[in-house]
Amino acid sequence: MTAVTDRVAAAERGETRIADRVVAKIAAQAAKEAVDKPPKDGASPSATVTVHRDTARVRVSLELGYPSDIGRQCGAVRRRVSERVEALAGMEVPEVAVQVERLHPAAGAMPEGSIR
Repeated sequence: MTAVTDRVAAAERGETRIADRVVAKIAAQAAKEAVDKPPKDGASPSATVTVHRDTARVRVSLELGYPSDIGRQCGAVRRRVSERVEALAGMEVPEVAVQVERLHPAAGAMPEGSIR
């Protein structure tokens, strides 16, 4: 029987690769957490990512309630997505593009006489 005397350092044994779709799921969940009040009949946020080495560029599509501070909510989504992807996947996130697909008016938010 041969004893193993020389051990290979953990960093030299191989690499861990995280699939783009996994990073996209992390980003979509983080976006969902960041939205103040998601519309009842709105779709959940979705995300697409492009990963190159340890860098992820993220595009999030979401629906928001109306009226709301759209700029503030998009900023909150950018921050949350960036933080969560960096923390969970260990990737740098230099860009998070947020695309608002649809605004859902709250009950009573439309003025009388307006077209629905």
